[in-house]
Amino acid sequence: MTDKAALYDVIRKPLITEKATMASENGAVVFEVSMDANKPQIKEAVETLFGVKVKAVNTSITKGKVKRFRGQLGKRKDVKKAYVTLEEGNTIDVTTGL
Repeated sequence: MTDKAALYDVIRKPLITEKATMASENGAVVFEVSMDANKPQIKEAVETLFGVKVKAVNTSITKGKVKRFRGQLGKRKDVKKAYVTLEEGNTIDVTTGL
């Protein structure tokens, strides 16, 4: 996977939440990633796009909730998050975007 466009398909966007901010204090960054992306693909994408060394990648899948909209039942999409732990001395500024 050396195609840069394919790497952007793996990483959708950085997540900036209270929990993600707490993780960033320990050298971790949280990204929303493609549902079919695996850990080696996520690691390669982050290292290539941001020029940092990745120590570990942990993933979690959040199932979409069933919600009502104007009386109709609807379902939010499932979301896969990647908690990317960086090596010492490496940082990513997620506020600037991809």
